[in-house]
Parts: sequence; C-alpha cells; structure tokens
Amino acid sequence: MARGDKSSYTDKQKRMAEHIEDSYEERGLNLRESARRAWATVNKSTGGGRKSGSGRKHGW
Repeated sequence: MARGDKSSYTDKQKRMAEHIEDSYEERGLNLRESARRAWATVNKSTGGGRKSGSGRKHGW
C-alpha cells in the first residue's frame, strides 16, 4: 500500500476525517495542512486503518 492511501480506512473514519478537515479549514488552515492534521487526529483516536475485531492483541 502506497503512503497516503486511505483505502484501508472504514467509512466512519473517512467521515470523521472529513468533518475534522472542514473544521480546520474554517479556522483558516490551508487544504493540505488541514487534511494532514485531520488524518493525524483520526489515527490517534482510532489507531489507524481497518483492524480486525476479535483476536487482536491489546497493547498493554
């Protein structure tokens, strides 16, 4: 998967990033920076792209 490819994200994560990106744009950030920050926020809150449910190891 190439860097920047968003195909491994769920629809919910994509909607979340779009909403966050719009918020950053309203605050005056340019398009590229707002997109970068939005995806960083989604990755931090959800742990990245699509993950399998049961059987995943916990990182604690």
